[in-house]
Amino acid sequence: MKKKITIIGAGLAGSLLAVILAKKGFKVDVFERRPDMRKESISAGRSINLALSDRGIEALKLAGIDDFVLKQVIPMKGRLIHSVDGTKKIQPYSGRDKEYINSVSRGGLNIALMNKAEEYPNINFYFNQRVLKIDYNKKTFKVKNENSKEIQELVFNHLIGTDGAGSVVRLSYQTGGVKRFNFSQDFLSHGYKELAIPPGPDNEFQAESNVLHIWPRHDFMMIALPNLDKSFTVTLFNRFDGNTGFDSLDTNEKVEDFFNKYFPDAVSVMPNIIDDWHENPTSSLATVKCFPWAIEDKALIFGDASHAVVPFYGQGMNASFEDCRVFSELLDEYDNEIDWEELFDKFQNLRKENTDAIADLAIQNYAEMRSHVANPVFQIKRQVEMELESKYEDFSSKYSLVTFRDEIPYSKAKKLGELQDDYLMKICSNLGSAEEIDYDLVYTELKKIEESLD
Repeated sequence: MKKKITIIGAGLAGSLLAVILAKKGFKVDVFERRPDMRKESISAGRSINLALSDRGIEALKLAGIDDFVLKQVIPMKGRLIHSVDGTKKIQPYSGRDKEYINSVSRGGLNIALMNKAEEYPNINFYFNQRVLKIDYNKKTFKVKNENSKEIQELVFNHLIGTDGAGSVVRLSYQTGGVKRFNFSQDFLSHGYKELAIPPGPDNEFQAESNVLHIWPRHDFMMIALPNLDKSFTVTLFNRFDGNTGFDSLDTNEKVEDFFNKYFPDAVSVMPNIIDDWHENPTSSLATVKCFPWAIEDKALIFGDASHAVVPFYGQGMNASFEDCRVFSELLDEYDNEIDWEELFDKFQNLRKENTDAIADLAIQNYAEMRSHVANPVFQIKRQVEMELESKYEDFSSKYSLVTFRDEIPYSKAKKLGELQDDYLMKICSNLGSAEEIDYDLVYTELKKIEESLD
């Protein structure tokens, strides 16, 4: 048996990483602060469902669980834009039928990964274990059993922190583990609250199920993702301040007036708005960036612990899963003796540029989702992109580069996508419709732009 790896955090990234490492012959111990979600009813995380796309699916293949997971998802082919007047407009995610994103239960996926992990005798999960302190010089860590209150000091060979945006492992870096540790946490002026559209009277969806619903309202927006039980998870993203901000919506009457004014077509299928409003917290949104992620050959942080992003590109989970894939590929470069310090350093330097890129793209996409999708010029641009993707197999829009082209790093997808956007927005601003485009000419110019980056 190879050296033991200690993982802190049994969430999505930690559970997937445990399976990948176990398949390579490592002994893996996973410590989790929360109870076992398969045995107790607990929150699986900050959001009920997530968007799974190609980068995440490629990583799930390494665990041999992709086919199982894809049977538990609902494909979403595009955005369905809801205007205040009740009109709707579909915006496909791609001009190619095979490219779409998938709504997946966060808790269901986490449970599936844990169950897969327990097929391996060289993986052990330890639940209700709160990490109190990590000593990187001694390579020890203290954990407290949340039930018995017993405190143990344990030894590790290599420790990997996959314990989320509020990472205790990262905090240990900040409080003495790493000299000159760079860290930033940037909060948006907007937060979010989760609501719901329940199943209809006949236990059927009350709205189109194979799309991501968006109600763009310029300074705020609402979205809805389908669930297997025929409900929708609805999320309101809104400012905290201002006349329509969360802080001002402090009475039932104000909440009802707000929804009746801005989301009238949704109100009829959301009978529990007021109850949901009071039961579900209003949460903050933040981007976390930091460096270094590694301490010599001793420790490494990844997933949200090293690069938490806001949810507006649907790539937070996918980026964390891609961490697992990249780490696996780097491990495979070693035949026998692994240089762990070199491995950790390669990983952090390879991923840092790309996770910074998706963090910035996610911020940009919030403006697109809450406002630009309703802009006529933007709508023409998306029609042009869809036609280009349909006509030319080797063209991908910025959204497709990020979401469906897992072989292209986020950093390149960002650079190329932004250049494409600039070019197409200039062209489309002078058009009355997408039919006026000379597609062969536009395609030729876009290929020149792509070649300029090579």
